[in-house]
Amino acid sequence: MNSQQVIVHVRFAPNGRVVQISERPAKLTPNQWFDVLNARASSSYRPIARGRGVFRLTRTAIETFKQETTRRE
Repeated sequence: MNSQQVIVHVRFAPNGRVVQISERPAKLTPNQWFDVLNARASSSYRPIARGRGVFRLTRTAIETFKQETTRRE
């Protein structure tokens, strides 16, 4: 189960602000979660049309990033 692929969908406003992103921890804003994923897994990001993009990550990676961000706060 931990090796399953997860697609994190990102939706941007015209000004570049992240307005929606999946798998986001409750304590983080959409922009903060995008920044975490972009810093840790930018090679997994793919832009798609109409102000959207996706990160393709393993479930283990997502859970690790979530745990690390909640420990910092």
